[in-house]
Amino acid sequence: MSRPDPRQAAQTAALSSALAGAVDLSALKARSEAAARQQAAGGAQGGAPAASPDGGGGGGYVIDVTEQSFQRDVLEASLQVPVIVDLWATWCEPCKQLSPVLERLANASGGAWLLAKVDVDANQRIAQAFGVQSIPMVVAVVAGQPVDAFQGALPEPQVKDWIARILDALRDRMPAIAEGERRAAAGGTAAPEEEPEDPRFTEAEDALERGDYAEAEAAYQRILDQEPANEMALAALSQVRFLARAEQADPSAIARADAAPDDVDAQLAAADAEVAQDRAESAFGRLVAAVGRTFGDDREKVRSHLVGLFELFPADDPRVSTARRALARALF
Repeated sequence: MSRPDPRQAAQTAALSSALAGAVDLSALKARSEAAARQQAAGGAQGGAPAASPDGGGGGGYVIDVTEQSFQRDVLEASLQVPVIVDLWATWCEPCKQLSPVLERLANASGGAWLLAKVDVDANQRIAQAFGVQSIPMVVAVVAGQPVDAFQGALPEPQVKDWIARILDALRDRMPAIAEGERRAAAGGTAAPEEEPEDPRFTEAEDALERGDYAEAEAAYQRILDQEPANEMALAALSQVRFLARAEQADPSAIARADAAPDDVDAQLAAADAEVAQDRAESAFGRLVAAVGRTFGDDREKVRSHLVGLFELFPADDPRVSTARRALARALF
């Protein structure tokens, strides 16, 4: 598959109400990175891939996911195509009915979407992050965020319809969906070959994997020094800068900012915390209001921060479009 566009790293569809606030992606990312570092040091626990209910996923589009591999196999993979997360357990009888259906559909998809299987007993932190209360639970993750879910062993026609709705909503934004569908139509079953890695991006991504945001930012900046118009590097740079801030985001910053509307730094910190909680509209509205209350350097500081948050999302995201219009009104 082609390299994922970092502009897709923000959510491309609204969360279902059942999932709202259930997943802290920054926490999941941090856990996955920490587990990977621990495994690299020889101290990881439970590093072997989980087995599927029927004895194994099988096929390039079905992946057994652990806490160590969650970032790569779910968060990063979902930048290219939807990742359907199957949360199951060996003792769960309905899981044994549903999982083979999902696996069969995934392997027939040509890579239009991927199936990530998570044994909730072996990966309890992932289950907790998704707010699992009963299984089987199936969650669609797109651009690193959950966009829809269902519980229970639905009949295969209903599962197919559910997946089709997700693909229909995202096909224009994620070209790899159509590529996978063409492969499926042509009878292709093997996973597509990856294009050669750009060593400059690999350097930046390796730093990001280590949690070294400063080095990742410097690596992306070096690309931009050579190619100022490189959109992927520009978008990735915005992502890295936000990730560095989001890792330190304090949910209590929102209450402090609400109590001190004229404190510019408090408003910026609160907006970061809201975006990290998938409350982009609240963050945008907060900073647009701050622009309207400020002047001079403070106004420019808020405006620049808000524009940086816009860069985390696809340009055609309706929340961004609405906020840009509101910002223009506040400025002029």
